[in-house]
Amino acid sequence: MARAPVPASTLADTLGDPRATPDIEWVQGLTGASRSAVMAALAELEQHRPLEARIRSLHQGAGRPFYAQICAPFELYALTRLARPMEIVETGVSSGVSSVHFLLGLQRNAGGRLHSIDLPSREGTSPVRLPPGRATGWVVPSNLGLRWDLHLGPSEAILPDLVKELSSVDLFLHDSHHTPEHLAFELGTVRPRLHPGSILLADNTDWTGTSFRDFARSLGSAVARRRDSRLEGFRVPRTRAARRPATSRRGGHSVARATRTR
Repeated sequence: MARAPVPASTLADTLGDPRATPDIEWVQGLTGASRSAVMAALAELEQHRPLEARIRSLHQGAGRPFYAQICAPFELYALTRLARPMEIVETGVSSGVSSVHFLLGLQRNAGGRLHSIDLPSREGTSPVRLPPGRATGWVVPSNLGLRWDLHLGPSEAILPDLVKELSSVDLFLHDSHHTPEHLAFELGTVRPRLHPGSILLADNTDWTGTSFRDFARSLGSAVARRRDSRLEGFRVPRTRAARRPATSRRGGHSVARATRTR
């Protein structure tokens, strides 16, 4: 029997990124959820089709018909909905496609926060450099800012202090400076706040050697690669002897703020 069409598959066209058709099995492996649960979470994105079209329009309006962005925005939404993280940390924001989908998931969950770190690039020909007149996260709608803490500066300066303020890191995405040493630094920094069930993701792992797989192995886990991409992820095993804190020391739901670090 043929499988039903993947929810959100046509949203990839709306977003303007053919890579974004969801990988159902990848999300299943990271969450332990059933295929039907993953598909139900993805189906919720249909109501956000106008937002996906707006993101594409904003990218095109900035002079780029295709703007470099994470290839799995819809999976980020599904992971957030299914794992229900209270504390998400991402390094690397640029226009904010990943941030939007994390925040949509948190909004639907009615709980949790996203902590984003970005070192803006305005020079050269990098596909993630900010267009003139744009700031980090420029496609993120203002109504999603209530659950967003945005920090501007190098993660070497920001991430250690941020992690100290959190009681847990439930979902982590590395999409910043893609070198083996930098990825290893970020993973080592968040490690004290991981717990059984934490999900870790790293993009462009073809550029970071074995850092991600070595870290997963040290926690007794195996890495899974998203279909046709350089995005990998793993979940901290439930059998790991660690205790998940019940609450975070970061209180309230203030409007997203930017901390500039020189």
